[in-house]
Amino acid sequence: MIHLPEAFITYTRNLLGNETFEKLHQALSENPPISLRLNSQKWVRAIKDTHQVPWSSNGYYLSERPTFTFDPLFHAGCYYVQEASSMFLEQAIRQYVQQPCVVLDLCAAPGGKSTHLASLLPKGSLLLSNEVNRSRAQILTENLIKWGNPAVVVSQNDPADFTSFPELFDVIVTDVPCSGEGMFRKDTDSIEEWTPANVETCWKRQRRILADIWRTLKPGGLLIYSTCTYNALENEENIRWIMQEYEATLLPISTEKTWNITGGVSNPAGDKPLSVYRFLPSHTRGEGFFMAVLRKPIEENSEVQAFSGLDYQPTFSKKRKKTSAPPSQPSSCLTWIKQGLNYSWEITNNQITAFPSYGNNYLELFRKHLHILHAGITVAELKGRDWIPHHALAMSTLLQKDAFPSVELSYTEAIYYLRREVLVMKPGVPKGFVLVTYKDIPLGFVKNIGNRANNFYPQEWRIRSGHIPAESGILR
Repeated sequence: MIHLPEAFITYTRNLLGNETFEKLHQALSENPPISLRLNSQKWVRAIKDTHQVPWSSNGYYLSERPTFTFDPLFHAGCYYVQEASSMFLEQAIRQYVQQPCVVLDLCAAPGGKSTHLASLLPKGSLLLSNEVNRSRAQILTENLIKWGNPAVVVSQNDPADFTSFPELFDVIVTDVPCSGEGMFRKDTDSIEEWTPANVETCWKRQRRILADIWRTLKPGGLLIYSTCTYNALENEENIRWIMQEYEATLLPISTEKTWNITGGVSNPAGDKPLSVYRFLPSHTRGEGFFMAVLRKPIEENSEVQAFSGLDYQPTFSKKRKKTSAPPSQPSSCLTWIKQGLNYSWEITNNQITAFPSYGNNYLELFRKHLHILHAGITVAELKGRDWIPHHALAMSTLLQKDAFPSVELSYTEAIYYLRREVLVMKPGVPKGFVLVTYKDIPLGFVKNIGNRANNFYPQEWRIRSGHIPAESGILR
């Protein structure tokens, strides 16, 4: 049996009851399930030897853990390795979000919920994905670029920085930093780090975060609150606090009995259990997870309400001028993405970017107050006197593949490419920029100069291992 802190055992046994706790303790000693979520904009073929995560339309359990590092389709953004319980976010979005909207994923790294939101939100929506930690924000940016959705902005800011945006967001997802009890069997270090004092620190910090961002939510908007922990202080008690402090309404989510999701727990005051959703490894096939959905009240004199569309223009931001492709930009760039005329193009820092025109005013506002790391599609980059197609273009779901000659790589060649090694093109491949693919999925660009091809794969993303295994991967 896994060794747990005595204080955790005592508290959790009292919280869940002796029988449920013993089942949980046993489950924490077993191997965790392995799961991933497909990017349906890139991969629509069937997966063998898997079972679907019941609450996720594109989530799957794997029979064993492959070496994802050596799967080219993992690097191409065809799937995201995500814990199954956290895919439950899909149910809240599908049941309550039907109109184009502006969404903030506040504590977004490494990107599981943001990539999921990018796939779930109605067409015409805009996602702002934020992470305060610099190194984690870089990982978040990488994962969202690989996912390929153009209607995404990535920022690196503290929650307090968002107070400049009163009543701006239709939905705020707050997967808040927590004591991590739900990760005990996947991360044994989290057991060593757990203390009652840390739980105390966490729930207080969570309330500070919620207080900072509550005013940025539109009246009638949704707050989706989640943790990967079991205790009631960080879960039910924080939900009760939000309901009392801000008069928020707790919303139910339809579930199936076979999912074995447990509800809220009672508190010492004898209050009735709340309509919240707990994932216990002893009951559900996944790690520990907690989620609740709350709606902000609508005031009678409110001028704006949630889900009113992106036609709403923030009065506290300067309007962004509509621009076409700058004269110095190669006109061919417009043909490199699908529906290029529906995007606003600009050149900054020697890069050409395209951003959905409907989100221009929001992007301008974000730039005014936040540290923006990425927005839309980086289409090309100036190297010397030449504009070269950017790797983010190859990853984008809007890439116009027939704008470039393409070469299909073998598995070994794909690994060479992902290690950023020099490739040699076969006879007949035209000189110039070439899109390289694996299983017909774009991996990136090279420049064929005849006797060799210069590799444009990002240096910081390359596979650093020199090992080349037998062909690895789950997507066949």
